[in-house]
Amino acid sequence: QVQLVESGGGLVQAGDSLMISCAASGRTFSVATMGWFRQAPGKEREFVAAIKWGDGTSDYGDSVKGRFTISRDNAGNTVYLQMNTLKPEDTAVYYCAASSAEALIGVVTRRNTYDYWGQGTQVTVSL
Repeated sequence: QVQLVESGGGLVQAGDSLMISCAASGRTFSVATMGWFRQAPGKEREFVAAIKWGDGTSDYGDSVKGRFTISRDNAGNTVYLQMNTLKPEDTAVYYCAASSAEALIGVVTRRNTYDYWGQGTQVTVSL
């Protein structure tokens, strides 16, 4: 089992920046890819970003490209999501996820390929 705990969510204004973190514990040696997803009220959970634990290859959902950056700290088993130029439409519960799968090219983006999920952290962006 892998346990994931998110932190760092909160209320910010449009244009602000925020960093959220996800600490992984347990059988982390089985993790190949870490991802962030988000879910707004009444909407499906969508892919935000993912990073390969080994070589750091990353990719992003179209709505956050150029504004969000995912990074990892292998020693600390922690993944971060730096969110800049936040918009009200970024308001959602952000979930950290871990996958034992590793894409040959790019990163794993489909929800059903992720084996473990955190409880989520709320990010609210006001006008």
